[in-house]
Amino acid sequence: MDTPADLRFKDDEPRIHPTSELKGCRLGRHVTVGERVVLREVVVGDYSYFERHAEAIYTTIGKFCSIAANTRINALDHPMERLTTHKVSYRPNEYFRYLGVDGDFRERRRAKLVAIGHDVWIGHGAVIMPGVTIGNGAVVGANAVVTRDVGAYEIFAGVPAKRLRLRFAPEISVRIEAMAWWDWPSERLFEAIPDMQSLPIEAFLDRWEGRDG
Repeated sequence: MDTPADLRFKDDEPRIHPTSELKGCRLGRHVTVGERVVLREVVVGDYSYFERHAEAIYTTIGKFCSIAANTRINALDHPMERLTTHKVSYRPNEYFRYLGVDGDFRERRRAKLVAIGHDVWIGHGAVIMPGVTIGNGAVVGANAVVTRDVGAYEIFAGVPAKRLRLRFAPEISVRIEAMAWWDWPSERLFEAIPDMQSLPIEAFLDRWEGRDG
């Protein structure tokens, strides 16, 4: 006889809006891809989600990331050293027969990977430039343009984005990193969520640090 399903947990298959476009992507459990999102060669960790009209390319994204509407991750550059910055020089196939995509330029773009950690919040309309790394627990403000790396639990905003402050005191961030709650099994997450909702961060850590899965 089959084991009955645990009714606490919903289906963990990714949810992809029919208007979105994905190519060469890998999606984790419970990933949600919203309306008219465009993803190219993106790896997305469990529970992370994209709101409407977001775009990303050549990017790895951790678990439990919240990516708001109209964001652009790895906004691609153009070859400013050439005669023209127009794509006629690297995608001439869109205009002419017998001339293909410039493979060297495409690989140059791929090499500028964006890496986003776990539990990162990217605000509405933010732009993440090529080659940027964003640490666990970081926050990027709405309409920010991120041109340099963002450390774990840092809050960045502005154009170009600069650090405003830390989310938590450094000793708290260290404890959260060591806990690595984003890797907990579903059963433990289910039990912990009421405490996430009600306890101050230090009290939550005191209660859940070192507990067996």
